[in-house]
Amino acid sequence: MQQTQNTSRCPCGSVKPYSQCCRPLHQGQAAKTPEALMRSRFAAFVLDLPDYLRATWHSNTRPASLSLEGSPAWSSLQILQSSQEGDLGRVHFRAVYRAGSGWGFLEENSDFRKEEGRWYYLQGDTREGQFNPGRNDRCPCGSGKKYKACCL
Repeated sequence: MQQTQNTSRCPCGSVKPYSQCCRPLHQGQAAKTPEALMRSRFAAFVLDLPDYLRATWHSNTRPASLSLEGSPAWSSLQILQSSQEGDLGRVHFRAVYRAGSGWGFLEENSDFRKEEGRWYYLQGDTREGQFNPGRNDRCPCGSGKKYKACCL
């Protein structure tokens, strides 16, 4: 696992420090919402935590093993929509990653189920593509700067 100091911003894109956002979930605390679980799972991809990803994957759809070797260099997460009704939840998100000298994205509508007080990732419908930020858009690297002043 990469070292992330307690005061560093959480990789999930919240403005909270990692120690107050996804770290408690990575250490076993239950996510309160499907969106919180999705954010913690994205952070787990960034921080190379495959055991956490498997632990939060529903037993009906969980892979027998999971390696993050060769995984993209994830840079930012955008939650497009999140909902829950009873013990079922759905999160529509876009995750941006480095793709050579450019950027790519993975967009997914993810399904979640709550069992015994814990949310689990079930499955998702995904699509991928090339991400082309405009010069005045926020940089996809997560710096908060405009793209033209950062990674262009």
